[in-house]
Amino acid sequence: MHAKTDSEVTSLDASSTTRSPRRAVYYVQSPSHDGEKTTTSLHSTPVLSPMGSPPHSHSSSSRFSGSRKINSHHRNHKPWKDIDVIEEEGLLQTEDRDRSLSRRYYFLAFVLGFFILFSFFSLILWGASRPMKPKIVIKSIKFDHLRVQAGSDATGVATDMITMNSTVKLTYRNTGTFFGVHVTGTPLDLSYSEIVIATGNLKKFYQSRKSQRLVSVAVMGNKIPLYGSGASLSSTTGMPTVPVPLKLSFVIRSRAYVLGRLVKPKYYKTVQCSINLDPKKIDVPVSLKNSCTYD
Repeated sequence: MHAKTDSEVTSLDASSTTRSPRRAVYYVQSPSHDGEKTTTSLHSTPVLSPMGSPPHSHSSSSRFSGSRKINSHHRNHKPWKDIDVIEEEGLLQTEDRDRSLSRRYYFLAFVLGFFILFSFFSLILWGASRPMKPKIVIKSIKFDHLRVQAGSDATGVATDMITMNSTVKLTYRNTGTFFGVHVTGTPLDLSYSEIVIATGNLKKFYQSRKSQRLVSVAVMGNKIPLYGSGASLSSTTGMPTVPVPLKLSFVIRSRAYVLGRLVKPKYYKTVQCSINLDPKKIDVPVSLKNSCTYD
């Protein structure tokens, strides 16, 4: 053992100071409550000096500081992001609303356009079908049976009675190029001195486009009272001795279904024929081509 010199002591102090710096110790006093008693506990918390702090403490504190900055940055910008999200949702809702409205407008425009076009097309068809009126020609009438005899009416009044059977023939022609027609008519009335002495019914029929047919109608009367008008017709043979003026009248109705029941033009033809009944031409067809009018 030898005594240490001043230089050695100085060097040792310096090296020991360099190797392990002294750490300052602080005591934190925190109260603890246990019922009504209060005790004081001392906790020693070593606080490292800047020289003695380990290298990783600075980086962790830096990370903590950076995360705090980021969190504060997020907190500071969060309201703006909420506003942006709300605005974006509002824009999306507005766009959806505009799209739904535009679709409704398109649908209404389509329906309106279709209705206008369909109406225009129907009007064209109606206008095109109007001139295509059917042609009706009364060809002839044949008196199959005629007899005038004395009798009495339903009330017992004595008068001359007439019985007649006849056949009227006519041709019906549909001039329509793209539609058929349904044909009906009023009863065919054969009258003498304003008294209807015979009548017949036209059976309903359908006539296709651009076609025609011959129609026969039986016009008959059985014991029709003539009252005062029968004086010129009576004879001992039961047949008139002079020509008898007669009048034939009826109406033919035609209806075409061009576009279902939406476009259905109607055609009316009123026919009136003047006929001279010649007792010598019984059971012989009498031509009526030039004896009828058509309105």
